[in-house]
Amino acid sequence: MAGVLVVDRYSGYNRVPLKLQYCYAHLLREVEDLEKEFPDDKEIAAFTATLIPLLSSAMHLRGQEISDALYYEQAATLKQQIVSVCQQPAQHLGIRRIQDIFCDHAERLYHWAYDRTVPADNNRCERELRPTVIARKVSFGSQSQDGAMTREILMSVLHTLKKRHPQPEQHLKSVLDQLATNPKRDPFPLLFPNDTS
Repeated sequence: MAGVLVVDRYSGYNRVPLKLQYCYAHLLREVEDLEKEFPDDKEIAAFTATLIPLLSSAMHLRGQEISDALYYEQAATLKQQIVSVCQQPAQHLGIRRIQDIFCDHAERLYHWAYDRTVPADNNRCERELRPTVIARKVSFGSQSQDGAMTREILMSVLHTLKKRHPQPEQHLKSVLDQLATNPKRDPFPLLFPNDTS
């Protein structure tokens, strides 16, 4: 299985048989939180003032209408600048904690610099999930573990169908009609007939 999965640092992703790219948006928030927690610390102010623009530039680079050659040139420069900032000696433990993430997990931080198709953040995914999260919040969430699991499965199926099928609602209705006729059928090949995995 090939590909790169852009994730936060939740340890559950460690079992996924894919390369991982840590989301820069999540890392950026951690750096900003450090700045807010210690607003009067000059060392933190200097560190965050340098790293925040670099992370932001990395996230926006993919969306620029530039040639591949220029993209990879700028990506290499940004990567080197981020590495340099994270290898500088630091006294504050908060800075060291951020630096350790970049130094200890370098293999999960720079896929975007070598492959333009890999985003530096998973904001698109989070934007797509937002309506579901808001609906769950305003409806007071799931009232049981089974309810939470049912919502999780349904949302995964619906979002996947939306990406794979031109008429997801009609396709889902057709599958449900077939299952009503024969409940013992395996729903997976009915839902995703072209999936060869």
